[in-house]
Amino acid sequence: MVACKGVWTQPFWKAVVGEFLAMFIFVLLSLGSTINWSPKENRQPADLVLISLCFGLSIATLVQCFGHISGGHINPAVTIAMVCMRKISIAKSAFYIVAQCLGAIAGTGILYIVTPSEVAGNLGITKVNEMLSPGHGLLVELVITFQLLFTICASCDLKRNDITGAVALAIGFSVAIGHLFALNYTGASMNPARSFGPAVIMNIWEHHWVYWVGPVAGAVLAGALYEYVFCPDVELKNRLKEVLNKATQSSKGKYSEVEESKSQIESDDLFLKPGIVHVLEEKKVKDTSGEVLSSV
Repeated sequence: MVACKGVWTQPFWKAVVGEFLAMFIFVLLSLGSTINWSPKENRQPADLVLISLCFGLSIATLVQCFGHISGGHINPAVTIAMVCMRKISIAKSAFYIVAQCLGAIAGTGILYIVTPSEVAGNLGITKVNEMLSPGHGLLVELVITFQLLFTICASCDLKRNDITGAVALAIGFSVAIGHLFALNYTGASMNPARSFGPAVIMNIWEHHWVYWVGPVAGAVLAGALYEYVFCPDVELKNRLKEVLNKATQSSKGKYSEVEESKSQIESDDLFLKPGIVHVLEEKKVKDTSGEVLSSV
């Protein structure tokens, strides 16, 4: 019940619909850039720069538009990483992922309807390069999603006071860089829903698991490293220190008089009034059976 708290509220459903609409627009516009309109008898290679810029600028625009509504995830891998970082509830993440996948299907469906069959091809479906194994594709997707999520974490970190540029643009550049590098390797998904939409419409599922496992693993790894290793939350760090200190004191068998620190007073899980905490010295008494009892 706690996980579902706030589900039946208007802001919640605005956020869910925002994720659906953002993914719908993103997939429709971005996959449209992959369509090769050159004549069949003189087919030109895909313009990698055009595709990369379209994906990157689309994400930057949509994050700017929907960031204050839903957080602008527009990616199931980002949503799962936010769950691991305690930024979003499990219930909300489930609705987000469903909305993102449905938005991707709807966007690909509209693109399929408006695009002539002569040039539609596979509608930008992501495939592992024939010269690579699925394992290589998995590694590539993991790396490019890692750099995307790390960029998101660093750009949106509220603990920083040195961010002066546009956050949405930084995220868009990260997406564009990933595409410039990995388009020829895996199609540069970085987004399970982006791969899921055309796979459903075209019914092509070759190595599709790569585009779920790779991005999710890369996103979770980047989020965990940033949140708990490189830039941990100070309040969480202080709480962990307090817990460890208490465990160390109780293991010694004696308690000493301790003054409350500022971090203890501000901590959410402490309900003591400001002042000095007096704890009686623990006495060890042996009973007739040899068991050790503590009296406080």
